[in-house]
Amino acid sequence: MTKNELTRRTFIRSATAVAATTVIPWDNPLFAATDEPKAPFDLVAVRNGEAVEMFQAGIAALGGMGTFVKKGQRVVVKPNIAWDRPPEIPANTNPELVQAVVKACYDAGAGKVVVFDHTCHNWRKSYAKSGIEKAAQDAGAEVVSGNGSGFYEDVEIPKAQTLKKAKVHREILKSDVFINMPVLKNHSGAKLTMAMKNLMGVVEDRGFWHKNGLNECIAEFCLYPRRPDLNILDAYRILRRNGPQGKSPEDGEIVKYQILGRDIVAVDSAGAQLFDKKAKTLGYIEKAGKLGIGQPDLSKLSVKRITLGA
Repeated sequence: MTKNELTRRTFIRSATAVAATTVIPWDNPLFAATDEPKAPFDLVAVRNGEAVEMFQAGIAALGGMGTFVKKGQRVVVKPNIAWDRPPEIPANTNPELVQAVVKACYDAGAGKVVVFDHTCHNWRKSYAKSGIEKAAQDAGAEVVSGNGSGFYEDVEIPKAQTLKKAKVHREILKSDVFINMPVLKNHSGAKLTMAMKNLMGVVEDRGFWHKNGLNECIAEFCLYPRRPDLNILDAYRILRRNGPQGKSPEDGEIVKYQILGRDIVAVDSAGAQLFDKKAKTLGYIEKAGKLGIGQPDLSKLSVKRITLGA
C-alpha cells in the first residue's frame, strides 16, 4: 500500500469517526431566513451532509454542472493546495470534493480539466500530502504546477489603485471555465480566507499583496475580468485557528457546510456568517462591494438554503 493510500484511508477513518459524534455547533444567521427564494438562485448554501453529497445537492440547485461547463471546454479547477498538510488538518480543500467536481465537469462534457495551485510549501509535497493530486488524477484531471515563473503572463487590472498589474497563471488565461474551490479557514492577516483570497494561488507574486495592503489587493484582483465562473466554498471541515496552515487536527472542526455561486463577493459574505462574522468586518469584502465586484448584502440576493437529512 502506498503512502498516499495510507494517508487517504487514515483520513476517511478519522472523518467517519468524528462525523458520527459531531453536531452542527451553532445555528448561524445564514440559515435564519425563512423566505422561499425564487429560481434561478444567486447563491446556494447547503448543510448537514458529507462534502460530496452537499456538492451534488448544491450544483443541482444551480441547474447542474452543465449550466457552467459545455461539451469540449477546457476547465480549470483551482482548489487550495498551498500547504504540506494532510486532509485531517483542513488547510487545503477536501480532496474528495475536488474529485467530485472534476468528475462532474467531465460528466458535463468537458474536454479537459486542469488542477493547480501556487503553493506556499513545496508544491510536490503539498500536492501529495493534501491528497488532492491523486484524487484529481483519479477523476481524469491533469494536475500541473503553479510554482515557477515560466507559468505566468502579465495582465493589467482595470481601475485598480494598488494592484494595477499581476502575473496570472496561463492555465487561467487559456480556460473556458474557471472553478474556484477554497476552504473556509482562519487567517492571521485577512481574518478569514475564502473565495476571493484563494485567487492568490493564480498569481506569481503573492508577496506583493502582503506588502502593499492585503485587503486592497484581494479585492482589486477581482477587478480583472477573468473571474471564476463558479465558486465552491468547502466548509465541511474548517480551520478554526492557527490559519492559514494549521498545526494539528485539533485546529480543525467538522461543521458540514458548503456555499456555491457565481458571485465571489456573495460567497465570501455567506462564508463569513458561517464563521460567525459580519461581512463588513472583513476589509476585502467591504472594498469589493464598494468597487461593484459583487453583492455582499445577501438580503438582496436569491439564496437557496438546503439542509440535508432534515
